[in-house]
Amino acid sequence: MSKDKHWKAEAFLREREKLCVSASSRFLQLRESRGHVWYLADQKEEISALMLHSHRTLFPVFDRNPNIPGPRFLNRFLGKVPIHALQGLREDAQLLEGLLEAQGYHATERIEYELMNLDNATFPPALRTGPANLVLRPPLPEDLEYLVALQTAYEREEVLPGNSVFNPALPRLNLERILSKEHVLVAELNGEAVGKINTSAESFTRYQIGGVYVRPEYRGLGIGTRMTAVFAGTLLAGGKGVTLFVKKRNIAARAAYRKAGFSAIADYRITYY
Repeated sequence: MSKDKHWKAEAFLREREKLCVSASSRFLQLRESRGHVWYLADQKEEISALMLHSHRTLFPVFDRNPNIPGPRFLNRFLGKVPIHALQGLREDAQLLEGLLEAQGYHATERIEYELMNLDNATFPPALRTGPANLVLRPPLPEDLEYLVALQTAYEREEVLPGNSVFNPALPRLNLERILSKEHVLVAELNGEAVGKINTSAESFTRYQIGGVYVRPEYRGLGIGTRMTAVFAGTLLAGGKGVTLFVKKRNIAARAAYRKAGFSAIADYRITYY
């Protein structure tokens, strides 16, 4: 992609950043991840659709024009890159799903999420929830095995697609990457790590939160709410807004994020193939 096209694509993403933090983050990592980006533009080079492909995942970011994209746009990369998953706003995903099915792709699972944002301070009451002796702190070297156990449980519960075979080696590898590149906060109770939260992406002006997990026996105590509020507050203090997406069926998590100050702005979807 030429410099001029790169800046046009970046401007298109920046205008929609709150709705596409994952895609914007992958765009910033294109060279590192060896990903690809395609965009659809008119004769004046005004972009109406953009798609990124990174780590076998397709990220569509469309304008609100329902007439795009078309088969010609798709044929530029279908059959040339492997597509394991599709991730984006629900309406964008739906539009692309139909076109992918026409090209022979068949979805194995669709997961609906609520996309939530926080741009101002977290709600003060959320900073006081949870047990009185709850400690929230950065991870320490001696936390590694506790965190591997938490990451493993998180991936089994929240990440692994249905009918997929779980690889027990992946959580440790994913955790090593998270600890080396992302912001992480650990929830400790009685000297034991019982929860964790981390960033999962960073775009132009926003962080995305992911990997939020509290051990089942400690849920319902307000740990997740306080952990999220403290962590988001720290990120906001750094000058960037905060985004996350949460499964619609996870009522407790959605409530915790609202108590921390997040508000829903759109429906989000991940489709697996």
